[in-house]
Amino acid sequence: MTAMTPRVGQAATGRGEPQPSVPERARELLRSGLGLIGPRHARHSVSVDQLDALALPIGDDGVVIGVDAEGRPAVLGLNRPTPYDIVLIGGLWTVQVLALRAAATGARVAVETGRPQAWIQMVHAMGGGQNGLAVYDVGRVPPQGTSAGTPVLVVRDCGMRPPRGRVVSGPWQSVLTLLPYLSPVAPRLVRQARLVGVQRISPDEATELGRTMALPRPEVEALPGLSDGLTLWCSDRDRQYVMTQPTDAETGLLGMPRRMD
Repeated sequence: MTAMTPRVGQAATGRGEPQPSVPERARELLRSGLGLIGPRHARHSVSVDQLDALALPIGDDGVVIGVDAEGRPAVLGLNRPTPYDIVLIGGLWTVQVLALRAAATGARVAVETGRPQAWIQMVHAMGGGQNGLAVYDVGRVPPQGTSAGTPVLVVRDCGMRPPRGRVVSGPWQSVLTLLPYLSPVAPRLVRQARLVGVQRISPDEATELGRTMALPRPEVEALPGLSDGLTLWCSDRDRQYVMTQPTDAETGLLGMPRRMD
């Protein structure tokens, strides 16, 4: 190779090779799509002995659905880049609290229901459907146009035998199906769900659900005696009791926790 002669604005290295100037490096970065050169800061480092002194605010991201047995916040991550199906065998009050809190985090909530009158007070309280919550008849939920910036929670409040939904879970769209009691379609929905919540049910229902979900005997025996607002949440790898405690605003809008509607 022949030696290169430095161009205007270039500095020669000690070995006679040209060294691009700062403006030329910046132009080259822009041409390569890497963007502008940012400010230069001194590096921050700590010794191994100092690592234990660091306290980083790392925690789950999602909706606070209540507190666990130790009184710690229980967080449900509803906004996910992958499909997420939830089934709650319980009361409307709990689902409505979850819908309010999901909307408060910036998610849009689409309610598919056969009893719109039960949701109309929430719609009015949230600005007539313009601020994150809309109610649709069963089978009438339109495509929601979800994205990472506009996640959606679809609530299916369609009774004991909800029909197969036109709008299903997908990226940034979770589906929460409410079953007031155990029904013939419950085993299928429970098997398909990533998360199942169970509130107070009858002893016969608890026995049947225990077989479907392979619940330990203590959980099966505890289900008929759960208090209002208490839910046993079950995933593939974990089971956790969570008490949903309403805020003053939620109490004013929805009343106190209750299993029956």
